[in-house]
Amino acid sequence: MGTGHYFWAIFYFTSLCSASLANNAKINFREKEKKVLDQILGAGKYDARIRPSGINGTDGPAIVRINLFVRSIMTISDIKMEYSVQLTFREQWTDERLKFDDIQGRLKYLTLTEANRVWMPDLFFSNEKEGHFHNIIMPNVYIRIFPNGSVLYSIRISLTLACPMNLKLYPLDRQICSLRMASYGWTTNDLVFLWKEGDPVQVVKNLHLPRFTLEKFLTDYCNSKTNTGEYSCLKVDLLFKREFSYYLIQIYIPCCMLVIVSWVSFWLDQGAVPARVSLGVTTLLTMATQTSGINASLPPVSYTKAIDVWTGVCLTFVFGALLEFALVNYASRSDMHKENMKKKRRDLEQASLDAASDLLDTDSNATFAMKPLVRHPGDPLALEKLRQCEVHMQPPKRPSCCKTWLSKFPTRSKRIDVISRITFPLVFALFNLVYWSTYLFREEEDETF
Repeated sequence: MGTGHYFWAIFYFTSLCSASLANNAKINFREKEKKVLDQILGAGKYDARIRPSGINGTDGPAIVRINLFVRSIMTISDIKMEYSVQLTFREQWTDERLKFDDIQGRLKYLTLTEANRVWMPDLFFSNEKEGHFHNIIMPNVYIRIFPNGSVLYSIRISLTLACPMNLKLYPLDRQICSLRMASYGWTTNDLVFLWKEGDPVQVVKNLHLPRFTLEKFLTDYCNSKTNTGEYSCLKVDLLFKREFSYYLIQIYIPCCMLVIVSWVSFWLDQGAVPARVSLGVTTLLTMATQTSGINASLPPVSYTKAIDVWTGVCLTFVFGALLEFALVNYASRSDMHKENMKKKRRDLEQASLDAASDLLDTDSNATFAMKPLVRHPGDPLALEKLRQCEVHMQPPKRPSCCKTWLSKFPTRSKRIDVISRITFPLVFALFNLVYWSTYLFREEEDETF
């Protein structure tokens, strides 16, 4: 008898559990979501025009926490001073009017796709130039409402933002581009933006930029005061470092090669006028074209950039090599003129000597009184003059190495070429030393700040 009662008790308990599971299986949670949405967002129950209350239901400002996920950075334009970025933008706040029963934890959150159903912060990007939402295949936006009244708004957007640049160290520069977000109509008495605690800004891994590297980013606050009140503002500063290898290959090395090619004219013969002129003019025009191409890719700024110093000095060296040939040509013609004058003078002297010898031959009967050229040992006057000459005579000076070396080149034109072969490379090497030490040191100083 006891065994039978035990069997019927187990059977009854099993039947109750099966009925309970069957009833739960029949529950349609999507219908529950609809009822909850109608309950909290129904007509006359929720007004999206009224902002949520402050912390713990107080009359303080509504707190909205922001975080970003940077998906990609497409372009950074030096000419327009702007950059384009695609990001996932998220806002989170608490609206106690949206609390609902989660059916014992089975409704984790409600999802909406229409932002106008609930109150939304009036955030805008203050340095935005252009922007658009993504609607393929469906609008990339959602709103999640949690049982405690917390609201999460997420949207994917693409923005073109202004980025004022300082190009004094271009292309050895670093640029800071900001992303600013502020409230348009609500003052800090009604709405305050805060960065989400922990990791407010995230960047996609393996972010690739063609001519820049994202070194780091910093989050900060930028509240602004106007005559209509104080408005909450957040900003992200993105620090970009320009990749120098591109400019080294495309600008610096070709300019060095052009300057070195212009020195070839120093080794050509001074009589090769067509070769030296064509070489100087070609390198000068090529250098001018290179400079204009560089300036075409940059905005017209009022200050001098590092690349302007480099191209200006290289252009000066190429132009100096062309002027050097003009000086050599002038010195060569001057040397030829002097040589012709000396030749004429020698011819005149030779003609006068020939005439004098002819005159001596014809007047052979003439007698000349000649004084002896040999001094007698006992002549006191001769000894006194000899002592005076010995007192005033000085030992000859030793010629310097430079004068000895230059004496191997008798003409001035040749000396100018030889001096230029040494002077131009030395001055250019000194310029490189000063240039790179100056701008690299200034770049390190900027990096410390």
